[in-house]
Amino acid sequence: MCVIIIKQQGRDLPQEVARKSARINPDGLGVVWLDTYEVTYHKSKDYKVLFTDRPFIAHFRYATVGKVGKSNTHPFVCGKQHHEYLMMNGHICGLGNTQDCDSKLLARALGEIGRHKWSDELSKYACRFVTVNTRNRTFQMYNKHLWTKHDGIWYSKTNVIETNLIAVYGTLKKGNGNYEHYLSDSTFVGHGKTKDKYPLLIEGLPYLVNDKGFGHNVKVDVFRVSDGVLANLDRLEGHPNWYKRERIDIVVKGKTYSCWVYFTNRPHHGKVLHESYDYKPTFGYTKPSVPSTPARVYDDWFFDSDWDRHERSTSFQRELQLEFNWDKSKEKDKPACVLCFDELDSDAYGNHYCYTCEEWFTDNQVIHNI
Repeated sequence: MCVIIIKQQGRDLPQEVARKSARINPDGLGVVWLDTYEVTYHKSKDYKVLFTDRPFIAHFRYATVGKVGKSNTHPFVCGKQHHEYLMMNGHICGLGNTQDCDSKLLARALGEIGRHKWSDELSKYACRFVTVNTRNRTFQMYNKHLWTKHDGIWYSKTNVIETNLIAVYGTLKKGNGNYEHYLSDSTFVGHGKTKDKYPLLIEGLPYLVNDKGFGHNVKVDVFRVSDGVLANLDRLEGHPNWYKRERIDIVVKGKTYSCWVYFTNRPHHGKVLHESYDYKPTFGYTKPSVPSTPARVYDDWFFDSDWDRHERSTSFQRELQLEFNWDKSKEKDKPACVLCFDELDSDAYGNHYCYTCEEWFTDNQVIHNI
């Protein structure tokens, strides 16, 4: 997970990008201010420090190894070279422990080798890196082909850039079966209705037919999503072979948005048409148990109060529950991501890609279902 954002002078980081970065990467924010090359450390929820004209490199952390707190917040000093710092977005399998994250240990190792060897060393990993020299006031990006430049700002991942509006009417609506897994980290715009009438069939699952003028102004939930989330939804809905994604007008609180909607071509004439789909489980559901104590270790620096500690613990409990909800029996033939447990796509060389985390993994870094 994690994300690195590089903003130069004259650019403004969209506030919704900063909020999204903090929400999905809640484990620490480190900033190098490029006008002074001062390094500061914050909690992710203090993302408003980035609402500024100042140029910066910011790192939002999502902890996969090592304790959560200031000691593992990027950037890290490179060994004894106290003017050199490292930021990383990615995961190096086998590096790190319960106290120190993989990036911190890598920074220590870099400090033991010559600066001219860093590029070759960092190119070994399918991660995004930035090194910063506070003495010379310079920085360098590595594996630049893995980065994305959007509106003049560099991002190590695109999952914080939500440029797509999508309206959902079925199991993806808030509170329904697929919402938590696919859309809970995306920005909720609001409840709305289709501007025009469309036929909504409910035959076990809901089916919206692209036949404008029939049926009802269908109730939907509107979300702003990243390209990666949209790709996951396309896979879920079987676009364009099962459902087909089309843009239509959606009205939310009196404002009209052009949104993507998934349609089907099922026959609807002579059938009951609905205004809304309300999810009701047809089978008994038992809430899975989760560990009573979070698996992560936290620095006291991370919490403002006992309430903050409770909220963080409760949040992590929810993350664990999502992991336990994953039904491995449905993914027998596909490897799974070690970070989010989603199904991975594989290339011909034994490498695997996660569309949710937007990370590449080698074959020995993924979960294989037996």
